[in-house]
Amino acid sequence: MAALAPPVAAVRLAVRTALTPVRRPGPVLVACSGGADSLALAVATAFVAPRLGLAAGLVTVDHGLQSGSAQRAAEVAHWAAGLGFAPVEVATVTVAGRPGGPEAAARQARYQALVETARRHDAAAVLLGHTRDDQAETVLLALARGAGPRGLAGMPPERELDGVTLLRPLLDVGREQTRKACAALGLSPWEDPHNTDPGYARARVRSDLLPALVATLGPGVVANLARTARLVAEDTAVLDGLARTALDTARVGSASSAGSASSAGSAGSDGSAGSDGSGLVVGVLAGLPAAVRTRVLHRWARELGATPAALAERHVTALDALITDWHGQGPVHLPGAITVARRGDHLRRG
Repeated sequence: MAALAPPVAAVRLAVRTALTPVRRPGPVLVACSGGADSLALAVATAFVAPRLGLAAGLVTVDHGLQSGSAQRAAEVAHWAAGLGFAPVEVATVTVAGRPGGPEAAARQARYQALVETARRHDAAAVLLGHTRDDQAETVLLALARGAGPRGLAGMPPERELDGVTLLRPLLDVGREQTRKACAALGLSPWEDPHNTDPGYARARVRSDLLPALVATLGPGVVANLARTARLVAEDTAVLDGLARTALDTARVGSASSAGSASSAGSAGSDGSAGSDGSGLVVGVLAGLPAAVRTRVLHRWARELGATPAALAERHVTALDALITDWHGQGPVHLPGAITVARRGDHLRRG
């Protein structure tokens, strides 16, 4: 028997590692565009999932952005059905009219379709074909945007989106490995022209910036960037946990915040001190490290209803100034027509 090609083995091992913890009933769905990464992922899942007692399905998204996209999606679906995937679906989406640039709009439409398909089939998880190279590109784009730790943490190997589990088994597998795996299996991946279109920032990073870094600093750059994302993600998870606890502590009416408010003598007749949980105690917030405090404010702003996609650093900085640079300034305006004001020793929705 011929030896298994190392790239094929690497992809299978990555998929097995990701799927072994899956315990929820229902199929695992592979999101497959027909490119090398998702094709290699699909073939590996078709091999691994049944051996773990899991059913494997596949969904391919037709964004309708290129001529012949519907035919390509149908071909991927036909191929998947022949490989034994069930269910197999083509999800056709409309990208035009969505907020953000074309990349963001297409991504939003794609994830919405994946979540809806997963819910319809009560899927245990959706598998995405992002590789180590994709992770490195994500870190570089985050650096260019001036993103904080959350952006530098890149793409998580597992996350929940609207109740659906998304898994990225290939974040430790290089893009070249997926191409070699496809070649070893006799597969002919589709080359998405958007991946080389200089009109897209990620395409420019992929074709110009990352190769230049590799040429200058050596081939380890890609793995190092991906490792940076993993390390930052671990630190961010700890800080987020501290922020969750701190937010509960800082709520008006909590035992800790009540003690702080009492010692500060801030409870007054203006009604700012109460137990309805709608405000935060400035004294508690002021005692937090900045990295935790800003996370508390970000989390609280979202809790109040601030639009997540529009909530920016400037909003959190303005909220923080109500605590650390208080000089009687007016309320902070948050996305979603929300205002927050300082009243005595409390932050409250305006």
